[in-house]
Amino acid sequence: MRIRLPFAGAFLFLALTAAYAGLSSLQLDNSILNDKLLHAVTFFLLTTCFYWILDTSRRRALNLTLLICPGLLGVGSEFLQELLPNDRDFDFNDIVANVAGSLAALGLSTWYHMRMLERKRLAKHYQPVAGEDDIDVELGEVGMGPQQEGEIIDVPKVQSQSQSQSLDQAVDNWDENMEDDWDAEDHGTDEGDGPKTPS
Repeated sequence: MRIRLPFAGAFLFLALTAAYAGLSSLQLDNSILNDKLLHAVTFFLLTTCFYWILDTSRRRALNLTLLICPGLLGVGSEFLQELLPNDRDFDFNDIVANVAGSLAALGLSTWYHMRMLERKRLAKHYQPVAGEDDIDVELGEVGMGPQQEGEIIDVPKVQSQSQSQSLDQAVDNWDENMEDDWDAEDHGTDEGDGPKTPS
């Protein structure tokens, strides 16, 4: 099980920021920003980061995130807020907003994780590309041609290499059983042939 450090760092930063904002005596003006929306967005981000910290199976990540984020952090933070002397009161609607934001992030993360694993599985296994017809050439499902039926067919003779051909034409017309005439064209330097070096 591998830990993804960028997600762990983001979760730690968000958790410390949310703990300071939620458990301290710092008060926000509710006319500027809706408190319940802030709770939902905060727990959406916390849950998303926490889900992707551990590189593990989808089920294990889902169960661990469900236990920690909505269960422990979402509900526990409101009870802890009631116990601390910070002039804040317990609010059940904050718990609902925490759990709603957390469950939305959990649903989105598990959906994406499932989709990511499916793409990885498809990329790992070979999937043949569907052609125009569902005929498998390697299994002999192709119709029998004249050569496969044992008939002798007339094949045009390959042009000799001495005629001027482009390289592409020569490669296209190449026959491995054809006699090569490159020996006759090659002017080698056997004994007595070719220029002599001065002595």
